[in-house]
Amino acid sequence: MLDPLLLARIQFAATTVFHFFFVPITIGMVFLIAIFESIYVKTGDEHYKRITKFFGHLFLINFAVGVVTGILQEFQFGMNWSEYSSFVGDVFGPSLAIEALLAFYLESTFIGIWIFSWEKINKKLHAMCIWLVSIGTIMSAFWILSANSFMQHPVGVKYVENNVIGKKAEMIDFLAIVKNPYLWNQFPHILATSLTVGAFTIAGIAAWKMLRKHEVAMFRKAFKISIVAALIGSVGLLWTGHSQAQYLVKEYPMKIAAAEALYEDTGDSASFSILAKIDQKQQKAEHYLEIPGMLSFLSYDKFEGSLKGMKTLQKEMDEKYYPIIGKHIDYTPDVPTIYYTFRTMGGSGGLLVLVALLGTIFAFRKTETEKKWFLRIMPWMLLVAEVATACGWIMAEMGRQPFLIFGVMTTEAGVSPNSASSVLFSLLVFCALYTILGVAQFIAFRYMMNKKETTVKEVA
Repeated sequence: MLDPLLLARIQFAATTVFHFFFVPITIGMVFLIAIFESIYVKTGDEHYKRITKFFGHLFLINFAVGVVTGILQEFQFGMNWSEYSSFVGDVFGPSLAIEALLAFYLESTFIGIWIFSWEKINKKLHAMCIWLVSIGTIMSAFWILSANSFMQHPVGVKYVENNVIGKKAEMIDFLAIVKNPYLWNQFPHILATSLTVGAFTIAGIAAWKMLRKHEVAMFRKAFKISIVAALIGSVGLLWTGHSQAQYLVKEYPMKIAAAEALYEDTGDSASFSILAKIDQKQQKAEHYLEIPGMLSFLSYDKFEGSLKGMKTLQKEMDEKYYPIIGKHIDYTPDVPTIYYTFRTMGGSGGLLVLVALLGTIFAFRKTETEKKWFLRIMPWMLLVAEVATACGWIMAEMGRQPFLIFGVMTTEAGVSPNSASSVLFSLLVFCALYTILGVAQFIAFRYMMNKKETTVKEVA
């Protein structure tokens, strides 16, 4: 028999992962497009004008699909999570309203001006338009993340109608929402992610064009700037990820314990396992290929320091949250999923740094066009970056389970009273729609990537 809760979770996970496939491309890509146009305004180099227009077309395609998928995702709150929405609407409402009325309005307005004002307004003003679009995308990310951060770390509210949890959360301190420590650990990481994904998108397409000898001189310039941005972004990705993990060690030890498959407390020097055989039913794990002391170093910046295991944390959380939940439940998330997504994410991040470093070296040595093997693998790096991004979100959201709002509302309590058949129907419809959108974007991107461009002289 189908479980409405399980189907609702699958639907939200599917829509979220698919939507966030486009978000970092949008944020990172428009930032680099703004840089390209600024260089054109400064130097008058028509190559950069052509680069701006070429990648601007791809950005607009991605932006349009991202908007559609984002709207559908927001429908989820009312469709499948009505209990959650009614409980937390006062908190979510201001963040989502600011995102829609300020950030998205800024993006959409100046995108329109930017598209239709080429050669019609001053070059500096035109470049300013795309910079405002870039600022708008960053603002959108911030306000969406402020809402998500509340789910991870609820602050600035009171619970009415009951001294424990009540039926409704009321905001009492908007500034606390904005200053949420989880937000300020998450936001820099998302910015680094977006720069990395957007840069690899441009660098991969530029490599594809160079491999096919399409306007090589022009795309070498695009490749050089984007691959340097990819290096900065991927290094920043590892650094901010490390900082975020250390924050989780202090505030959410269960999530980290699950990511390391630690059922028992570690010793004074905790080893990092690269591979493990996990038996969640028996609550045990066999670790292989361990690096001595590395987990302690990642957690505390020293090779000493212990971490609590999930068995210990389960007892502590049960004692802490039993008065709130009203029953004894399992606070251990899906360990195998979190363990392997964490390693996939980390391994992908390391690969991105390596590829970006090699690309930067090749670009500054002016040998990138000679490295055919490197140009062939570059378009695939976008997929690697997106896999890393998806794994990060899977770990973040599944690691919060069984809570929808950590420590306040369980996932089970937030679901809508829908029938399984209705949720299944909407899930199938969304998946079909997303498949169509994904194929359409792939075809559009493929067409632009394979098209032989006109010369710079013709464009001018």
